[in-house]
Amino acid sequence: MPTLHVSSLSKLHDTVAAVSASHLVTLINVNTVVERPAGISESNHLFLGMSDISAPMEGHVVPEEEHVERFLAFVRRWDRSAPLVIHCWAGISRSTAAAYIAACALAPAREEDEIARELRGASPSATPNARLVAIADGLLRRDGRMSTAIERIGRGADAFEGTPFSLRLG
Repeated sequence: MPTLHVSSLSKLHDTVAAVSASHLVTLINVNTVVERPAGISESNHLFLGMSDISAPMEGHVVPEEEHVERFLAFVRRWDRSAPLVIHCWAGISRSTAAAYIAACALAPAREEDEIARELRGASPSATPNARLVAIADGLLRRDGRMSTAIERIGRGADAFEGTPFSLRLG
């Protein structure tokens, strides 16, 4: 069964190597340099430059619909023959939101609450970026259920960096 893996930037190379990933999504501030791990081709790496914010802030890039549309197009093209790794700076907010969004998009019959509970079980520190989830909720026509499910699991445990984890698709 194909899996999504979530990591922080500092654990990125180890995570990609450990799971033999073929695809990578980076959600990180625009000017952050990310060295693509060995084994990930340029065409299998999506870089989405955005800050970890939910409202506009001077000097930052707020997550927008275009970011989520590009993300959804990328994960839908993923052939699922090898794992996909999603990372942000800390592996707590942008990447956990993206993993949740991918699981909802790629397994449309699964209930939002079930996926959110699995996310919380896999990562006690996960605090998915609410703006990314809300945008995807609209694009996927989930009628607010994605955002509500994430609100139900609440803020994750305080952590400087999340521990890498996986999330199943089915």
